[in-house]
Amino acid sequence: MLLKGHYNKIEPASGAIIMACGIFLIGAVEAFPILDAEYGKYLAFFLLVAWVIIYKDLSIQFFHRDFLIPFIQNPVNSFVIGTWIAGVSVLCNVFLRYFPEILLLTQAMAIFNTFLWLFFLINCFYNFKQLLFDYRDFPVHGAILLSTVGTQSIIILLNNVFFQFPVYFSEAIIILGLVFYLAGVTLIFNRYVRHHNWTLSDDWANTNCIIHGALSITGLAIVTTNTFTSEFVTYFWFFVFALLIIVEAVEVVRIVKRVNQYGWNKAIFTYHVTQWSRNFTFGMFYTFTLVMQENPFYSVSEPLYNFQRAFLDYWAWIVLLAILWEIAIFIKARLIEIYNEKLILNDTTQKEG
Repeated sequence: MLLKGHYNKIEPASGAIIMACGIFLIGAVEAFPILDAEYGKYLAFFLLVAWVIIYKDLSIQFFHRDFLIPFIQNPVNSFVIGTWIAGVSVLCNVFLRYFPEILLLTQAMAIFNTFLWLFFLINCFYNFKQLLFDYRDFPVHGAILLSTVGTQSIIILLNNVFFQFPVYFSEAIIILGLVFYLAGVTLIFNRYVRHHNWTLSDDWANTNCIIHGALSITGLAIVTTNTFTSEFVTYFWFFVFALLIIVEAVEVVRIVKRVNQYGWNKAIFTYHVTQWSRNFTFGMFYTFTLVMQENPFYSVSEPLYNFQRAFLDYWAWIVLLAILWEIAIFIKARLIEIYNEKLILNDTTQKEG
Protein backbone atom coordinates (compact mmCIF):
# COMPACT_ATOMS: atom_id res chain seq x y z
CA MET A 1 0.00 0.00 0.00
CA LEU A 2 1.45 3.35 -1.06
CA LEU A 3 1.80 6.16 1.43
CA LYS A 4 0.40 9.68 1.29
CA GLY A 5 1.29 12.88 3.10
CA HIS A 6 4.42 14.92 3.77
CA TYR A 7 7.93 13.44 3.61
CA ASN A 8 11.50 14.69 3.20
CA LYS A 9 12.19 14.78 -0.51
CA ILE A 10 15.60 13.49 -1.56
CA GLU A 11 17.30 13.11 -4.93
CA PRO A 12 16.80 9.48 -6.04
CA ALA A 13 20.43 9.34 -7.18
CA SER A 14 21.75 10.15 -3.69
CA GLY A 15 23.02 6.59 -3.37
CA ALA A 16 25.87 7.79 -5.60
CA ILE A 17 27.28 9.65 -2.56
CA ILE A 18 27.80 6.34 -0.77
CA MET A 19 29.21 4.77 -3.94
CA ALA A 20 31.76 7.54 -4.47
CA CYS A 21 32.98 7.85 -0.88
CA GLY A 22 32.92 4.10 -0.30
CA ILE A 23 34.98 3.21 -3.36
CA PHE A 24 37.66 5.59 -2.12
CA LEU A 25 37.78 3.71 1.19
CA ILE A 26 38.28 0.33 -0.49
CA GLY A 27 40.64 1.53 -3.18
CA ALA A 28 42.58 4.78 -3.41
CA VAL A 29 42.86 5.12 0.38
CA GLU A 30 45.69 2.57 0.24
CA ALA A 31 47.85 5.29 -1.30
CA PHE A 32 47.49 7.31 1.90
CA PRO A 33 48.63 4.99 4.74
CA ILE A 34 48.07 7.50 7.55
CA LEU A 35 44.56 8.28 6.34
CA ASP A 36 43.85 4.57 6.09
CA ALA A 37 45.40 3.36 9.34
CA GLU A 38 44.61 6.30 11.61
CA TYR A 39 41.26 7.53 10.32
CA GLY A 40 39.90 4.71 8.14
CA LYS A 41 37.51 3.32 10.74
CA TYR A 42 36.20 6.78 11.61
CA LEU A 43 35.60 7.56 7.94
CA ALA A 44 33.87 4.21 7.51
CA PHE A 45 31.64 5.01 10.48
CA PHE A 46 30.75 8.43 9.04
CA LEU A 47 29.92 6.68 5.77
CA LEU A 48 27.59 4.35 7.67
CA VAL A 49 25.85 7.34 9.28
CA ALA A 50 25.47 9.00 5.88
CA TRP A 51 24.09 5.73 4.48
CA VAL A 52 21.48 5.47 7.25
CA ILE A 53 20.33 9.07 6.72
CA ILE A 54 20.20 8.84 2.93
CA TYR A 55 18.64 5.39 2.66
CA LYS A 56 16.05 6.14 5.33
CA ASP A 57 14.77 9.05 3.29
CA LEU A 58 15.05 7.08 0.03
CA SER A 59 13.01 4.22 1.52
CA ILE A 60 10.25 6.48 2.84
CA GLN A 61 10.10 8.43 -0.41
CA PHE A 62 9.98 5.26 -2.52
CA PHE A 63 6.67 4.16 -1.01
CA HIS A 64 4.90 7.48 -1.60
CA ARG A 65 2.48 7.50 -4.51
CA ASP A 66 3.43 10.95 -5.83
CA PHE A 67 7.05 9.82 -6.14
CA LEU A 68 6.91 6.13 -7.02
CA ILE A 69 4.51 6.15 -9.97
CA PRO A 70 6.25 8.91 -12.02
CA PHE A 71 9.65 7.52 -11.02
CA ILE A 72 8.97 3.98 -12.21
CA GLN A 73 7.24 5.24 -15.36
CA ASN A 74 10.30 7.25 -16.41
CA PRO A 75 12.34 4.81 -18.55
CA VAL A 76 15.67 6.53 -17.78
CA ASN A 77 15.44 8.00 -14.28
CA SER A 78 14.30 4.69 -12.77
CA PHE A 79 17.75 3.29 -13.60
CA VAL A 80 19.13 5.28 -10.66
CA ILE A 81 17.94 2.42 -8.46
CA GLY A 82 21.32 1.05 -9.53
CA THR A 83 22.96 3.63 -7.25
CA TRP A 84 21.03 2.21 -4.30
CA ILE A 85 22.29 -1.30 -5.05
CA ALA A 86 25.87 -0.27 -5.75
CA GLY A 87 25.84 1.96 -2.65
CA VAL A 88 24.95 -0.98 -0.40
CA SER A 89 27.48 -3.21 -2.18
CA VAL A 90 30.27 -0.70 -1.68
CA LEU A 91 29.30 -0.11 1.95
CA CYS A 92 29.43 -3.86 2.63
CA ASN A 93 32.92 -4.02 1.15
CA VAL A 94 33.93 -1.10 3.38
CA PHE A 95 32.65 -3.12 6.36
CA LEU A 96 34.76 -6.09 5.27
CA ARG A 97 37.84 -3.88 5.26
CA TYR A 98 37.32 -1.98 8.50
CA PHE A 99 34.80 -4.02 10.53
CA PRO A 100 35.32 -7.71 9.69
CA GLU A 101 33.87 -8.66 13.09
CA ILE A 102 30.34 -7.76 11.91
CA LEU A 103 30.41 -10.24 9.04
CA LEU A 104 26.94 -11.65 9.82
CA LEU A 105 25.39 -8.19 9.54
CA THR A 106 27.29 -7.58 6.32
CA GLN A 107 26.04 -10.88 4.90
CA ALA A 108 22.45 -10.01 5.86
CA MET A 109 22.78 -6.69 4.03
CA ALA A 110 24.22 -8.52 1.02
CA ILE A 111 21.23 -10.88 0.89
CA PHE A 112 18.77 -7.97 1.09
CA ASN A 113 20.72 -6.16 -1.61
CA THR A 114 20.51 -9.20 -3.86
CA PHE A 115 16.71 -9.22 -3.62
CA LEU A 116 16.69 -5.50 -4.41
CA TRP A 117 18.86 -6.25 -7.46
CA LEU A 118 16.37 -8.89 -8.66
CA PHE A 119 13.64 -6.23 -8.56
CA PHE A 120 16.01 -3.85 -10.39
CA LEU A 121 16.70 -6.56 -12.97
CA ILE A 122 13.02 -6.68 -13.95
CA ASN A 123 13.03 -2.89 -14.16
CA CYS A 124 16.11 -2.96 -16.44
CA PHE A 125 14.63 -5.46 -18.89
CA TYR A 126 11.36 -3.55 -19.07
CA ASN A 127 12.99 -0.14 -19.56
CA PHE A 128 15.49 -1.34 -22.15
CA LYS A 129 12.58 -2.83 -24.08
CA GLN A 130 10.81 0.55 -23.93
CA LEU A 131 13.88 2.54 -24.97
CA LEU A 132 14.96 0.20 -27.75
CA PHE A 133 11.54 -0.32 -29.32
CA ASP A 134 8.88 2.05 -27.96
CA TYR A 135 10.63 5.34 -27.06
CA ARG A 136 13.58 5.50 -29.43
CA ASP A 137 13.83 9.28 -29.25
CA PHE A 138 13.78 9.49 -25.45
CA PRO A 139 16.69 11.70 -24.19
CA VAL A 140 18.84 9.03 -22.57
CA HIS A 141 22.08 9.61 -20.68
CA GLY A 142 24.67 7.67 -18.71
CA ALA A 143 22.25 6.77 -15.91
CA ILE A 144 21.04 3.80 -17.97
CA LEU A 145 24.52 2.30 -17.55
CA LEU A 146 23.75 1.95 -13.86
CA SER A 147 22.16 -1.31 -15.01
CA THR A 148 25.71 -2.56 -15.52
CA VAL A 149 27.05 -0.93 -12.35
CA GLY A 150 24.34 -2.43 -10.14
CA THR A 151 24.70 -5.88 -11.71
CA GLN A 152 28.49 -6.07 -11.45
CA SER A 153 28.42 -4.72 -7.90
CA ILE A 154 26.28 -7.68 -6.85
CA ILE A 155 28.66 -10.37 -8.12
CA ILE A 156 31.59 -8.56 -6.48
CA LEU A 157 29.65 -8.33 -3.23
CA LEU A 158 28.58 -11.98 -3.17
CA ASN A 159 32.10 -13.24 -3.91
CA ASN A 160 33.66 -11.03 -1.24
CA VAL A 161 31.07 -11.47 1.50
CA PHE A 162 30.32 -15.18 1.12
CA PHE A 163 32.69 -17.33 -0.93
CA GLN A 164 34.14 -17.71 -4.42
CA PHE A 165 31.17 -18.56 -6.60
CA PRO A 166 31.52 -21.05 -9.49
CA VAL A 167 33.21 -19.44 -12.47
CA TYR A 168 30.30 -20.11 -14.83
CA PHE A 169 27.89 -18.33 -12.46
CA SER A 170 30.15 -15.29 -12.11
CA GLU A 171 30.76 -15.18 -15.86
CA ALA A 172 27.00 -15.27 -16.53
CA ILE A 173 26.35 -12.26 -14.27
CA ILE A 174 29.30 -10.34 -15.71
CA ILE A 175 28.17 -11.05 -19.28
CA LEU A 176 24.65 -9.92 -18.37
CA GLY A 177 26.16 -6.64 -17.14
CA LEU A 178 28.05 -6.31 -20.44
CA VAL A 179 24.84 -6.91 -22.40
CA PHE A 180 23.23 -4.09 -20.44
CA TYR A 181 26.30 -1.95 -21.19
CA LEU A 182 26.12 -2.55 -24.96
CA ALA A 183 22.41 -1.76 -24.98
CA GLY A 184 22.98 1.40 -22.95
CA VAL A 185 25.90 2.67 -25.01
CA THR A 186 23.93 2.03 -28.19
CA LEU A 187 21.08 4.18 -26.88
CA ILE A 188 23.44 6.97 -25.78
CA PHE A 189 25.25 6.88 -29.14
CA ASN A 190 21.88 6.97 -30.91
CA ARG A 191 20.82 10.06 -28.97
CA TYR A 192 23.88 12.13 -29.85
CA VAL A 193 24.23 10.94 -33.45
CA ARG A 194 20.61 10.99 -34.61
CA HIS A 195 19.76 14.31 -32.97
CA HIS A 196 21.61 17.43 -34.02
CA ASN A 197 19.93 20.06 -31.84
CA TRP A 198 22.12 19.47 -28.80
CA THR A 199 25.12 21.26 -27.34
CA LEU A 200 28.04 19.90 -25.34
CA SER A 201 27.63 22.52 -22.62
CA ASP A 202 23.92 21.86 -21.99
CA ASP A 203 23.15 18.33 -23.14
CA TRP A 204 26.19 16.28 -22.17
CA ALA A 205 25.14 14.81 -18.81
CA ASN A 206 27.37 14.35 -15.77
CA THR A 207 26.34 10.70 -15.74
CA ASN A 208 27.98 10.09 -19.13
CA CYS A 209 31.24 9.46 -17.29
CA ILE A 210 29.68 6.08 -16.42
CA ILE A 211 30.58 5.16 -20.02
CA HIS A 212 34.01 4.27 -18.66
CA GLY A 213 32.96 3.73 -15.04
CA ALA A 214 30.61 0.86 -15.90
CA LEU A 215 33.49 -0.93 -17.62
CA SER A 216 35.80 -0.25 -14.68
CA ILE A 217 33.42 -2.03 -12.30
CA THR A 218 33.09 -4.80 -14.89
CA GLY A 219 36.87 -5.15 -14.81
CA LEU A 220 36.79 -5.21 -11.02
CA ALA A 221 34.14 -7.94 -11.16
CA ILE A 222 36.36 -9.97 -13.48
CA VAL A 223 39.53 -9.71 -11.37
CA THR A 224 37.54 -10.31 -8.17
CA THR A 225 35.94 -13.52 -9.44
CA ASN A 226 38.98 -14.88 -11.36
CA THR A 227 37.05 -15.12 -14.61
CA PHE A 228 38.40 -14.72 -18.16
CA THR A 229 42.09 -14.85 -19.09
CA SER A 230 45.05 -12.63 -18.26
CA GLU A 231 45.37 -11.64 -21.91
CA PHE A 232 41.71 -10.60 -22.05
CA VAL A 233 42.00 -8.59 -18.84
CA THR A 234 45.09 -6.78 -20.14
CA TYR A 235 43.37 -5.74 -23.38
CA PHE A 236 40.24 -4.87 -21.44
CA TRP A 237 42.22 -2.61 -19.08
CA PHE A 238 43.77 -0.74 -22.01
CA PHE A 239 40.32 -0.29 -23.55
CA VAL A 240 38.86 1.12 -20.33
CA PHE A 241 41.90 3.37 -19.87
CA ALA A 242 41.45 4.75 -23.41
CA LEU A 243 37.76 5.37 -22.76
CA LEU A 244 38.57 7.19 -19.53
CA ILE A 245 40.97 9.52 -21.38
CA ILE A 246 38.49 10.17 -24.22
CA VAL A 247 35.42 10.76 -22.05
CA GLU A 248 37.25 12.97 -19.57
CA ALA A 249 38.78 14.97 -22.44
CA VAL A 250 35.20 15.64 -23.58
CA GLU A 251 34.42 16.69 -20.00
CA VAL A 252 37.28 19.21 -20.03
CA VAL A 253 36.02 20.74 -23.28
CA ARG A 254 32.52 20.83 -21.80
CA ILE A 255 33.74 22.67 -18.70
CA VAL A 256 35.54 25.27 -20.82
CA LYS A 257 32.38 25.84 -22.85
CA ARG A 258 30.23 26.12 -19.73
CA VAL A 259 32.62 28.61 -18.12
CA ASN A 260 32.52 30.75 -21.27
CA GLN A 261 28.74 30.51 -21.45
CA TYR A 262 27.65 30.65 -17.81
CA GLY A 263 30.62 31.87 -15.79
CA TRP A 264 32.73 30.14 -13.14
CA ASN A 265 30.09 29.90 -10.43
CA LYS A 266 27.47 27.98 -12.41
CA ALA A 267 29.98 25.97 -14.42
CA ILE A 268 32.37 24.92 -11.64
CA PHE A 269 31.01 25.80 -8.20
CA THR A 270 27.40 24.63 -8.53
CA TYR A 271 26.49 21.32 -6.91
CA HIS A 272 24.37 18.56 -8.40
CA VAL A 273 23.99 15.04 -7.05
CA THR A 274 24.93 13.48 -10.42
CA GLN A 275 28.45 14.87 -10.03
CA TRP A 276 29.18 12.06 -7.55
CA SER A 277 29.10 9.66 -10.49
CA ARG A 278 32.42 11.10 -11.64
CA ASN A 279 33.98 10.51 -8.22
CA PHE A 280 32.73 6.94 -8.32
CA THR A 281 34.12 6.26 -11.80
CA PHE A 282 37.51 7.75 -10.90
CA GLY A 283 37.72 5.64 -7.75
CA MET A 284 36.47 2.54 -9.52
CA PHE A 285 39.18 2.65 -12.18
CA TYR A 286 41.78 2.95 -9.42
CA THR A 287 40.30 -0.05 -7.59
CA PHE A 288 40.07 -2.14 -10.78
CA THR A 289 43.74 -1.48 -11.54
CA LEU A 290 44.85 -2.11 -7.95
CA VAL A 291 43.05 -5.46 -7.60
CA MET A 292 44.24 -6.50 -11.07
CA GLN A 293 47.83 -5.95 -9.93
CA GLU A 294 47.39 -7.68 -6.58
CA ASN A 295 45.62 -10.78 -7.89
CA PRO A 296 48.21 -13.50 -8.65
CA PHE A 297 45.67 -15.18 -10.94
CA TYR A 298 46.44 -12.51 -13.52
CA SER A 299 49.94 -12.10 -14.89
CA VAL A 300 50.84 -8.55 -15.87
CA SER A 301 53.92 -7.74 -17.94
CA GLU A 302 56.60 -5.77 -16.13
CA PRO A 303 56.31 -2.67 -18.38
CA LEU A 304 52.54 -2.59 -17.87
CA TYR A 305 52.90 -3.19 -14.14
CA ASN A 306 55.36 -0.30 -13.82
CA PHE A 307 53.13 1.97 -15.90
CA GLN A 308 50.08 1.11 -13.80
CA ARG A 309 51.98 1.69 -10.56
CA ALA A 310 53.20 5.10 -11.72
CA PHE A 311 49.70 5.96 -12.93
CA LEU A 312 48.10 4.93 -9.62
CA ASP A 313 50.51 7.13 -7.68
CA TYR A 314 49.15 10.17 -9.49
CA TRP A 315 45.57 8.96 -9.91
CA ALA A 316 45.14 8.45 -6.16
CA TRP A 317 45.57 12.20 -5.69
CA ILE A 318 43.04 12.91 -8.44
CA VAL A 319 40.52 10.65 -6.69
CA LEU A 320 41.15 12.26 -3.29
CA LEU A 321 41.06 15.86 -4.54
CA ALA A 322 37.92 15.19 -6.59
CA ILE A 323 36.11 13.88 -3.50
CA LEU A 324 37.26 16.79 -1.34
CA TRP A 325 36.08 19.21 -4.04
CA GLU A 326 32.69 17.52 -4.27
CA ILE A 327 32.28 17.56 -0.49
CA ALA A 328 33.17 21.27 -0.45
CA ILE A 329 30.61 22.31 -3.06
CA PHE A 330 28.03 20.02 -1.41
CA ILE A 331 28.53 21.84 1.91
CA LYS A 332 28.38 25.19 0.11
CA ALA A 333 25.08 24.25 -1.55
CA ARG A 334 23.65 22.98 1.73
CA LEU A 335 24.60 26.19 3.57
CA ILE A 336 22.98 28.30 0.87
CA GLU A 337 19.86 26.15 1.08
CA ILE A 338 19.67 26.54 4.87
CA TYR A 339 20.22 30.30 4.57
CA ASN A 340 17.44 30.63 1.99
CA GLU A 341 15.09 28.55 4.14
CA LYS A 342 15.73 30.90 7.08
CA LEU A 343 15.04 33.92 4.88
CA ILE A 344 11.72 32.43 3.76
CA LEU A 345 10.82 31.54 7.34
CA ASN A 346 11.64 35.03 8.59
CA ASP A 347 9.69 36.60 5.75
CA THR A 348 6.67 34.39 6.51
CA THR A 349 6.89 35.21 10.23
CA GLN A 350 6.99 38.95 9.50
CA LYS A 351 3.96 38.75 7.20
CA GLU A 352 1.98 36.78 9.77
CA GLY A 353 3.00 39.23 12.48
